[in-house]
Amino acid sequence: MRLSVVIPVYNEKDTITVIHQAVKSIDIVSEIIVVDDGSTDGTGVIAQGLADDMTRVLLHEQNMGKGAALRTGFRHATGDIVVVQDADLEYDPAQYPKLIRPILDGKADVVYGSRFVSGDYRRVLYFWHMVGNSFLTLLSNMLTNLNLTDMETCYKAFRKEVLDQVVIEENRFGFEPEITAKLSKLNVRIYETGISYSGRTYQEGKKIGWKDGFSALRCILKYNLFR
Repeated sequence: MRLSVVIPVYNEKDTITVIHQAVKSIDIVSEIIVVDDGSTDGTGVIAQGLADDMTRVLLHEQNMGKGAALRTGFRHATGDIVVVQDADLEYDPAQYPKLIRPILDGKADVVYGSRFVSGDYRRVLYFWHMVGNSFLTLLSNMLTNLNLTDMETCYKAFRKEVLDQVVIEENRFGFEPEITAKLSKLNVRIYETGISYSGRTYQEGKKIGWKDGFSALRCILKYNLFR
């Protein structure tokens, strides 16, 4: 199977080259799609320099959000399996074989990489982020009737034919609860596997904040109860 990796990027000039090299070094990766979401720090120029036979670089003229960047990337992905990869070095591409194994084994259509079940390591950081994440995952599970431990995780792998059945509407971080709600209605096989996680601080460039938590809450209710 061909594996496509979609990397949404916004103002990550210090890490885009590093993450691109890390993804490219994984021998099971067939295609890399970098979507620069209107960066203002020169990331887009750096990203364009990474384009090659394996890597396609797409540019948004203005910043629209992670969901919008993923929507663009998914539309252009050609692999049989599509994986989401953030550009901030919190998630290690060496985890791809573990992440996609349930799909390759014919057991799963979608796999979530959980930061809260057994992985190799996890950086210890913000308590209230964990509380917020756990609350959002719990509420999402109550409405989807799933038993995920980490709905908000970046690492999600999809069979492309399943991903093509989902229309992403949210432009920002609401992508996570939106796609979870929509997948739950497709009656697809969802698996979860533990992954390693090296979270970063706000001083190191972390972007998600409390406003995004309220947006996620809105999306959980919207896509589970009113769609």
